Amino acid sequence: MNYQERFHQLLNYIDSHLDEELTVDKLSNIACLSKYHFHRQFSSLVGITAFAYIKQARMKRASYQLVFKKNMRIVDIAVANGYESSEAFSRAFSQSIGQNPSQFREQPQWVSWHEKYQLFKKLRVQRMKSEKCSYLVEIVDFSEVKVATLEHLGPLELVGNTINQFINWRKENNLSPKVSRTFNIAYDDPAVTEPEKYRCDICASVKSDVKENGYGVTTKIIPAGRCAVIRHVGSDDTISESITYLYSEWLAQSEEELRDYPLFFERVSFYPDVPEIEVTTDIYLPLK
Repeated sequence: MNYQERFHQLLNYIDSHLDEELTVDKLSNIACLSKYHFHRQFSSLVGITAFAYIKQARMKRASYQLVFKKNMRIVDIAVANGYESSEAFSRAFSQSIGQNPSQFREQPQWVSWHEKYQLFKKLRVQRMKSEKCSYLVEIVDFSEVKVATLEHLGPLELVGNTINQFINWRKENNLSPKVSRTFNIAYDDPAVTEPEKYRCDICASVKSDVKENGYGVTTKIIPAGRCAVIRHVGSDDTISESITYLYSEWLAQSEEELRDYPLFFERVSFYPDVPEIEVTTDIYLPLK
């Protein structure tokens, strides 16, 4: 492996082993680098120190665990992310995020959270882009699916609140992802849409129409039809690259024509249930 490939391997290892003690000896050995030069090499390539990267990766995961894994106690989240006590975790989380863990769990300030996370996101996505991706596109006959749907209108940064509301509805109706498929319908491109006008749907497959409820969940149909499908493995931070490939390269070469229905996703596995590099999403592009 070349120099950057070793760092890709290292970052993937860190993302997959956040529960473990990540020492200089262990990290430098995985990257096949001298421990005496490891910190300088990591900082020069990634942009921050290895321990700062690990801390931010753990804080991101802890944020998702607090909001989307309500069954996890705060003390368990603290231990899972390398803190010896909930008090130490609370101090670090408050300094990093601007809310203490209990406040963030009850009312997360997603806009400010995303602002703080932007630097980490850019470091992970833009500074380490040399990893080659191989794309496999298949054409499938998608079967009609009836879905319970909660519509999101507003900045993409606030979609976490809509997801949390939908999770609460799913729990009340015993429709966990283990028994019900999870979909997103993407009506707009967040890169070119005014934040307050951005629309997407959070969906779960159902067998019968949704009963009237206080969550605003309604029934919709994802129609049957031919689709190009590509599997994206990894963070949503890089999902736009897979989407861009579908539109800019695959579609131009395939001579296929698009159907009048928006792009949609099926969420196969979820963060933080699995490490971020293992998150799996099938992207469907409707065709005529």
